[in-house]
Formats: sequence, structure tokens, C-alpha cells
Amino acid sequence: MRVIRFMDDAGAVRWGRPVDANSAQPLIPGLFSAWHFESTPVPVSRRLAPVAPPNIIAIGRNYREHAREMKAETLDAEPLIFLKATTSVIGPDEPIVLPRSAPDEVDFEAELAVTIGRRARNVSESEAMKHVLGFTCANDVSARDCQKRRDKQWARGKSFDTFCPLGPSIVTPDELDWGRLGIRSRLNGEVMQDSGTAEMLFSVPALVSYISHQFTLLPGTVILTGTPAGVGAARTPPVFLRPGDEISVEVDGIGVLTNRVVSE
Repeated sequence: MRVIRFMDDAGAVRWGRPVDANSAQPLIPGLFSAWHFESTPVPVSRRLAPVAPPNIIAIGRNYREHAREMKAETLDAEPLIFLKATTSVIGPDEPIVLPRSAPDEVDFEAELAVTIGRRARNVSESEAMKHVLGFTCANDVSARDCQKRRDKQWARGKSFDTFCPLGPSIVTPDELDWGRLGIRSRLNGEVMQDSGTAEMLFSVPALVSYISHQFTLLPGTVILTGTPAGVGAARTPPVFLRPGDEISVEVDGIGVLTNRVVSE
């Protein structure tokens, strides 16, 4: 099942099952209850991020080749966790804004994002997928100068406004072979990253289980599962986002998340 979050022509925010690019059958009563859909489609005025998360929990260096390109001396023995501010979330076609205080080294990271559907705390790996509502595409936008040199930690560099594009839809686990999904990024049409979730060091169930032993995962929580090799900072010369660029993240079976880049 595929669900989008959207604004209708009256300005109300709703979830629904897309009928075509311009209409959807509204979901009732809501995303975290048993799903029922109204029979009559309504217009989709604007697509939004498919969820408004209470928390965004992200994983660093979860692909071997990305860890190497970022000069990690060893592979992590357990998931490397960081957080992104919820105010960084934007939806499909919304602009990524290069912040005035750090505009020069803003990078892209194509990722598979997990949306939690049921409260999870201390769940086993074998039970983890019972708590997953679905999957979407994510771009873990990162100001590398803040992350690597200026702050020497990741909070600001990962959390500027607009630094977490999500979308275009949530796709339920039964629709996907989530352990073997192709994942790509394209900058102005040129493929920059091209890998797959089979290359992850820690699988989706392993991540959900591990994180649930650290924090309570509330419904709507988004987990960013890491990015494959090919990010801009690791290239020679580096390739960073500039005003006028268009960056797209594609995950097989989910769709394409596209955002343009503007200056603050």
C-alpha cells in the first residue's frame, strides 16, 4: 500500500491513497489506526512530507564503501546514532535552502527512511518489523564544514531548516523487498550515488531493534538508515550543492524525491 500526505484544495492536511498525480482517496481516521479510504477522491493541491515525525534518528557510516570514502579507520561495531531536528523536514518539490551561516559545503546523502507505526521499546530483531509502518526516501542534507571542522559534532550541520527532505510517499513493508532495494542520487540529472540496501552493515530490523533499546520509538518516528558511497564531500574535487541545482533521491519501489536548491 502506498500513502501520501497532502494539502487539499481547502488547505486541510490529509493522508490518502494516490489515484493519480492530482487526486487521492482520503485515509480515515488516520495514519496510525486501521486504514480505511473514502471512496471519492479529492484534489491534491500540494504534496507534503509523508509524516511529521516526533523524532528523527539517523545512522552514520552504515555502508562499508561510504565509511571508507569518509576516511573511517575502522567499521563501527554498533550503529552510529545521531539526531536531526524535526524542523529540518520538508516534502517533495520544496526547496533546500543553503543557510546564510554555512552555505559553502552543503552535501547530499540518499537514504532509505523507516517510519515507525507502533510504539517500540526494547524489541527484538525478530519482532522489529511489526513496529514498522513503512518506508520512504530521504535526503540527509549535511553542512560538512559545520560537521567536520567548525563544530566538531553533527547537530547543527545535520539540522538546518530544510535539511531533511522526505517523500514522496510511504510504502508498506509488504510491498517491498526492503533488504534489496536499489538507492540512487542524481545531481542535475547526473548519477552520484548508485548502490542498494543489501550493502548496509546493519539491516533495517537490526537498526529498529538496536535503537529501541536506546530510546522509545514513538509512532511517526523516522529512522534514516545511512547513505551509500558517492557523496559530494568525498569526491575530487568535492561537489557541493549550489543555488539552482536539482537533487533527486530514488529508492526502488518507492519513487523519486526531488528538491531544488536555493540561497537563504
